[in-house]
Amino acid sequence: MTPPAALTRRRGLRRWLAATTAALITAAAALTATASTARADEEAPRQYPVGDLGTGVQNFFASPNAVAGANDWSCKPTAEHPDPVVLVHATFVNQGANWAQISPTLANEGHCVFAFNYGMNPVLSLGRIGGLTGVAGSARTLNGFVDKVLAATGAKKVDLVGHSQGGMMPNYYIKRLGGAAKVDKFVAMAPSNHGTTLSGLVNLGEAIHALGLVNGFFDLLGLQGLKDQEVGSDFQKALWADGDTVPGVRYAVIQTKNDKVVTPYGNAFLKGDNVDNILLQDQCPQNPVGHVGLAFDGPTVQNVVNELGADDPSFRPKCEGYGIGF
Repeated sequence: MTPPAALTRRRGLRRWLAATTAALITAAAALTATASTARADEEAPRQYPVGDLGTGVQNFFASPNAVAGANDWSCKPTAEHPDPVVLVHATFVNQGANWAQISPTLANEGHCVFAFNYGMNPVLSLGRIGGLTGVAGSARTLNGFVDKVLAATGAKKVDLVGHSQGGMMPNYYIKRLGGAAKVDKFVAMAPSNHGTTLSGLVNLGEAIHALGLVNGFFDLLGLQGLKDQEVGSDFQKALWADGDTVPGVRYAVIQTKNDKVVTPYGNAFLKGDNVDNILLQDQCPQNPVGHVGLAFDGPTVQNVVNELGADDPSFRPKCEGYGIGF
């Protein structure tokens, strides 16, 4: 018969073993959960704050050379989004102002996003006002930037998203600088394709024989980018002389009938194969958005996301979050 003291020691030993085993199991489970959480945190894509028009105005002054979601040079394209996206801003603005909403939106969708400034006049731009110098020179800046993006990401092609001059200028890169081999899709928002009358001012200047004087003033100040966008300019005639599009590039143009900068608004549209011309009011008849407001317009942003993602030809945006009518 086992003495009572021995039984007590055995029972105590069993309790100690059971407690120790339970503690070890709990600790292992906790470590596993912590490791899993850490891996999930590492794998989860970073979410960037999506700005609005107010953010764009603030960025114009405070952040002209950077915008949320863009220029993570360690970003590697995924199978879902194999093409890095290069954003090309409009005349008179910079990357920080133009892309405060679209850049973080695309980054949060899983795209590798990149943006740059171009056309800065060394005196008049004040480091913030872009798109002033000649369009051909700006296209060469785009060429160098695309090569830098392709080298950093290892991608074979990029997608381009441009606004106003930024939606027209890449056509020179594609057609004249070999860009067609490096561009998969080109999404242009209210591009100054085929030039603009600027609500009739160009026509008026020509009618009163003052346009040549104005253009000479632009040349003197290094503002050729403004002259190049005039309807009927030598630059416009040369750019479109051999047609609107080139094989291998997929095009999308997003335009508003309320555009008072690119006029007539239909000049923005392209003719040719692989072109998707979108008039926002065909989707949302009450959308009041104007030329400037496109970069912060809900339906426009949704269309950009679709063009670079699902590319659903039957896509219709939610008619909400309209941009300003200017």
